[in-house]
Amino acid sequence: MVMNRFSAIFLSIFVLGWAYFFYLGHCRQLNLQKVMITGDSNDCMGFQNSVEIESLARFAVQEHNKRQNALLEFVRALKAKEQVVAGKLYYLTLEAIDGGHKKMYEAKVWVKPWMNFKQLEEFKHAESDLSLTPSDLGVTQDGHGSGWRAVPTKDPEVQDAANHAVKFIQQRSNSLSPYELMQILKAKAKLIKDYAKFDLLLKVRRGIKEENFGVEVTKDKEGKFYLN
Repeated sequence: MVMNRFSAIFLSIFVLGWAYFFYLGHCRQLNLQKVMITGDSNDCMGFQNSVEIESLARFAVQEHNKRQNALLEFVRALKAKEQVVAGKLYYLTLEAIDGGHKKMYEAKVWVKPWMNFKQLEEFKHAESDLSLTPSDLGVTQDGHGSGWRAVPTKDPEVQDAANHAVKFIQQRSNSLSPYELMQILKAKAKLIKDYAKFDLLLKVRRGIKEENFGVEVTKDKEGKFYLN
């Protein structure tokens, strides 16, 4: 009888102790989730050629479409940053087609690879839009432009021209280190008949060295870019 009572007391203490440690662990997990952000965000270098970044951007569009019953069509990733958290948090700027019009969106995707976990945290329309139109460049009804005009550096057309310019610079260079686009410092554009010209000031990095390049890029009516 005494032994049974002792066993019952011991079992109760064991259960209470296990429950207490489980509770502490659960609280710790909740606290970790509340302070998920632990590091500074950094640019994802070479994201233009990253299959992972494109996959995450497509995932963000697909998840947004599911949640909002929308019909956005993914076009491309324009910018990517990553932040070390309980896993990684990706800040993406992407281009998608909405009702036949190209628009820019910003998304946050939380990834924990070891758990096969991927979640869309935020998806919103970017404040700065859209692809350049002839009217943006001062083109009149007869097709003649009014010269160079300052344009937003975040415009998808400007971003595209800058990325092609960096590729051309790399091709003309004898350096084994790849050039990486860091920032578009200034951008001007104008239309001449069926051609668009971009006058860009780019900040690029090659290895540990950063340089500024002034370039002029032409885009023809077929969408091909040429470095002048």
